[in-house]
Amino acid sequence: MIRIGVDFGGTKVEAAALDAEGNFQARVRAPNPGAYDAAREVVRDLIAEAEAQAGAKGSIGIGTPGSVSPKTGLMRNSNSLYLNGRPFREDLEQTLGRPIRMANDANCLALSEAMDGAAAGAGVVFAGILGTGCGGGLVANGKLVEGRNGVAGEWGHNPLPWPQPDELPAPKCWCGKPGCLELYISGTGLKTGYTGHGGQTPDAQTVVERARAGEANATAALDRYIDRLARALATVVNLVDPDAIVLGGGMSNVAELYARVPALTASYIFSDVFETPITAAAHGDSSGVRGAAWLWPPP
Repeated sequence: MIRIGVDFGGTKVEAAALDAEGNFQARVRAPNPGAYDAAREVVRDLIAEAEAQAGAKGSIGIGTPGSVSPKTGLMRNSNSLYLNGRPFREDLEQTLGRPIRMANDANCLALSEAMDGAAAGAGVVFAGILGTGCGGGLVANGKLVEGRNGVAGEWGHNPLPWPQPDELPAPKCWCGKPGCLELYISGTGLKTGYTGHGGQTPDAQTVVERARAGEANATAALDRYIDRLARALATVVNLVDPDAIVLGGGMSNVAELYARVPALTASYIFSDVFETPITAAAHGDSSGVRGAAWLWPPP
């Protein structure tokens, strides 16, 4: 028995076949095609290749940016804009001739890490993606919490809490609302925080490297980023108080987060104690595709 997971990312689409123990039997990738009909074909072809390499057919789970509206059945909130307003789940089922399960990519991260990753055994798990954008997912007792409206854990489009004077007025997010967390605690947010204070335009990893080398502007940008992340996580703790917090995406590889964010988070939450572990995703970039596969339970 195998499970097929598909991680539909902004730049690439990956399909993988996992056996019953969660071991990879195949992994294949292709660029995000940037067009709706081509996307259906890419998913179909990647699944066929993964199953051919694994030598078996399996259940199919899809992790996507955005989510399916429970009201209309159409995709919404995807930064692959051509998916929005389209019946992607139904169209994929028609293309594949098989049933699929679909969830937001941050939900897939949370499920992967709760099942057999950094938060294995934890009751309530919050997972945040800190990549080009920012998202979140929630798992309770091994099951996704998607919510009545399908937006549970949609962390990146809450406003930055306790804004400082130099953070006002808040800039407008692509979603149309001002001051969303995605503008501040994504990798893009770190880059913007650097360029917004007299710097040039390096990528987030370069900003981190310059901060480690002692460059004042980069150090200040990273300090602001860490404080903003702590504020953002404090709102999650105040609302959900998870047993574990797991971070994924490119910024999750920055060691300084785990050294400094917990103490700062403790200073913002409404409690005299903060013992929740904050860890990097154990499966790294593989968590999305693994979580998509885990959308189907064991037989």
